[in-house]
Amino acid sequence: MNGKNALILGISIVVGLASLGYLLGSSIVKFRAFERSVTVKGLSEREVPADIALWPITFTRADNDLSALYAGIEKDRQAVVSFLANAGFESKEITVNAPVITDKLAQQYGGGERVKFRYVARQSITVYTKKVQRVRKAIPYLADLGKKGIVFVGNDYENRTEYLFSGLNAVKPSMIEEATRNARKVAEKFAKDSQSRLGKIKRARQGQFSIADRDSHTPYIKKIRVVSTIEYYLND
Repeated sequence: MNGKNALILGISIVVGLASLGYLLGSSIVKFRAFERSVTVKGLSEREVPADIALWPITFTRADNDLSALYAGIEKDRQAVVSFLANAGFESKEITVNAPVITDKLAQQYGGGERVKFRYVARQSITVYTKKVQRVRKAIPYLADLGKKGIVFVGNDYENRTEYLFSGLNAVKPSMIEEATRNARKVAEKFAKDSQSRLGKIKRARQGQFSIADRDSHTPYIKKIRVVSTIEYYLND
């Protein structure tokens, strides 16, 4: 009887170990299957009109008489401010900076060369407004002041008109939703092609929102862009 019992016990142990091995092996297979995933990107883009304009207007004047120079630059300032008021801008939208006077003969690296005008004045007036269309309409008419003798500084980097968009928070939710939806479409197509089923989201990264000019000719139209990166589980 002892030998028979030992045999039964041995068979039971073997069967138990075999069953345990099968279960563990099955669990590993299922775990690895559960870890199958696909990473996709979803894009959302929008074009929106700028809602803020930053318009710097810089003008200059030269003279050999300092008093006459100050009087001239003040006359130019009044003419520009009057022009902006007639164009429909309020005083709170206009910032007048103090004039900067340069003495050519007092410059350290003047080279000792003879200059026609000793003093040069430069002054800037900045318009910061939400009236974007009014800025665009007024800019071409600034040339009328040029015809009256006001010398404006060219449209270089420091003096270029900037158009901004401040409503990003309002469009963020819908753009994230669209990017996520587009990412899921790509993932579903991949799952279908690989004869799998798309599972839940494993991890997701929203990505950075970017705001840029639509092109160099229409800086008052902005393109907003966001790319979401999402990883989905794949099931058999």
